[in-house]
Amino acid sequence: MKKVILKLSMPWSSAKEYATEALIHGINTFYVPPEIVDKVKSLGSVKVISNEMGGDVLVKTFDGHVQPEEGVIYKVKVAKKEDEEKVYSLAKSGASAVMVEAEDWKIIPLENIIADLHKMDTELYAEAESVDEARTLLQTLELGVDAVVYEPKSIDEVSELAKLVQSKDVMPLTTAEVVNVKEVGMGDRVCVDTCSILEFGEGMLVGSQAKGLFLVHSETLETEFTSPRPFRVNAGPVHSYTLIPNGKTKYLSELKAGDTVLAVNSKGTVREVVVGRVKIERRPLILIEAEKDGETLKVILQNAETVALVSEEGNPLSVSKIKKGDKVLVHLSHKGRHFGKDVEETVIEK
Repeated sequence: MKKVILKLSMPWSSAKEYATEALIHGINTFYVPPEIVDKVKSLGSVKVISNEMGGDVLVKTFDGHVQPEEGVIYKVKVAKKEDEEKVYSLAKSGASAVMVEAEDWKIIPLENIIADLHKMDTELYAEAESVDEARTLLQTLELGVDAVVYEPKSIDEVSELAKLVQSKDVMPLTTAEVVNVKEVGMGDRVCVDTCSILEFGEGMLVGSQAKGLFLVHSETLETEFTSPRPFRVNAGPVHSYTLIPNGKTKYLSELKAGDTVLAVNSKGTVREVVVGRVKIERRPLILIEAEKDGETLKVILQNAETVALVSEEGNPLSVSKIKKGDKVLVHLSHKGRHFGKDVEETVIEK
């Protein structure tokens, strides 16, 4: 997940105002001089980096010796081609993060550095001189740096920076045709209560097979049986997969308060939401099978009026009314899963 590191080199009277505003907008990593490290830490749950000991992470200027230390970000000033090699050598030697500074990013080809590092474990940070430059750094080569370091020139710039890393991704969705609906008896199902208000058409991607996940609608609508629970997705039994950030999956049984899951709407727009509570209760279940391009996809859900998939029009379709021939939204993947990560191997799931 990309992030903004707010650089605050001004006196504490001003830095406090900027740091407080940043926390309101979800920015909680700060690059500060040693004299205000403790003051920034007193504001709440933050991560502080500094050029001297005392912060959570130490920033060191790279002196040419490749002996990476844990908890250290190495700073490299890039002015010529040879300096790019310094960044790459740090990454090859196992540095956890490198902070790159350039006098002019129009001259220094950041694309080369990103291309070298994007398949390695080293995080790439880059200093920006403006909000527009920060945006460019985050988007270069459609990969971008892992974090931008920027000292805001006004309070308004703080919210602009936050928006750069809160942009919504899009998950490709397609329709599958329901071919079978069957009651399967009792099982332990999971309600995922999030810390966010979910919208009409929004829910979670859930399924019995990694190759195809169904969009399960949140409980945003009032029915004759219950009041809305717009924070909740009645997601299915404990064995089911759901998507979490970074393209990984978790079993519903693994979710707990404080975890992050993906909320997806009918247009495929994705956002991260925090799990506030997980409720596992024994309930009657229903199996729904759907076909797409010759593949049969399966999901098991609680057999209840309030539980719904999402139709191709983006509307909730209650599992109590679903029937053969209905079209529902799914996300397809042709990769297998190993401990939640996608892998290129043959996996058969029935």
